[in-house]
Amino acid sequence: MTTVVAPSPRADIVVVSGLSGAGKSTTIKVFEDLGYFCVDNLPPVLLPKIVEVVSEARGEEARVALGVDIRGKEFLPDLSRVLDELRRGKNAVHVLFLDAADEALVRRFSETRRKHPLAARGGARDAIRKERGILSPLREMADAVIDTSQLNVHQLRDALVRRFRREGAGGLQVSVISFGYRYGLPVEADMVVDVRFLPNPNFVPALKRFTGLDRGVRRYVLQARTTKAFLRRLSGLLLFLLPLYRKEGKAYFTLGVGCTGGRHRSVAIAEALGAILGKGKEAAVVVHRDLSRSSLPAKGTR
Repeated sequence: MTTVVAPSPRADIVVVSGLSGAGKSTTIKVFEDLGYFCVDNLPPVLLPKIVEVVSEARGEEARVALGVDIRGKEFLPDLSRVLDELRRGKNAVHVLFLDAADEALVRRFSETRRKHPLAARGGARDAIRKERGILSPLREMADAVIDTSQLNVHQLRDALVRRFRREGAGGLQVSVISFGYRYGLPVEADMVVDVRFLPNPNFVPALKRFTGLDRGVRRYVLQARTTKAFLRRLSGLLLFLLPLYRKEGKAYFTLGVGCTGGRHRSVAIAEALGAILGKGKEAAVVVHRDLSRSSLPAKGTR
C-alpha cells in the first residue's frame, strides 16, 4: 500500500481586520513578535507577491500577517478573490476579525482623543455604525472573531499567542470561555451552553464571595447529581464532534459556557471541561471572561 503524504502549506497567512479601535495595531505587533512578516494596509492584490518574496528570502515556510481595515475600503472587493487564489496554491489562510461593543469603541476614542477614520458631523457613533456595514463582508468570511470589549492590551496579547503560536499550527485549536449572560454572549463562540439551571453558589453565603476556581465552589457545583449528568452528556458530545471538526479542516472551535454573572457555575464547568478534554487528544485553552467582575446578583436573575 502506498502512503500519500499531503504537502506542507507553502505559507501561513493571517489577514487581520476589524473595527477601528478594536485592537488591530496591537494585534499586528503581536504577530511581529510571533515571527510573522507583517504588512499593514497593503492592497490585497499585492499579497501573493509578498508571500512569494518572503518565502524566497527566508528559505522556509513563510508566515505573513496582512492588516486590512477601513482605510483601504476601495480594495476590499479584491480580498475574497485573492484569498481563494492563495488557498488554491496550498497556502494556509486565516481571517481574524477584531470586534468590540459600540460603547467600548466610543470610550476608547474619547480616552485617546483620536478621530475615527470615518468621523464627520455625526460623531464617533455614526462612524462606527457605518464602518460595521462596510466591513460586514470581512466579518462574515472570518474564521476567528475576537471581541475585545472587555480585554486590555495584555489579555488580547495572551489570547492571540494562545491561538496563533506555531505549536498549534495545522490542528484544531479548542477554547472554552466562561462568561456571564448579564454582560452579553462571547462573539467568538461557535457553540454556547447555558448552565444557569445548575445549583447557584451565589445564594450560599459562605460561597458567594468566592469563584469557580475555589475548591468549595467547585465541589458545590460539580457534586450535584444534575451537574454530573450534564457533564457526562456534554463531554461525550464534544468528544464526538471535535474529531469531526478536525477532519473537516476547521481551525478553531470555541465553546462558551454561561451563567448569570460568569463567576461561579460557568467557571467551574469550564474548568471541568478543560480537564476532561485534556485527558484525551482534545486539549483546550480555558479563559474566564467575566471572572473579575462584581458577584452581586442583578435584580430578576437566578
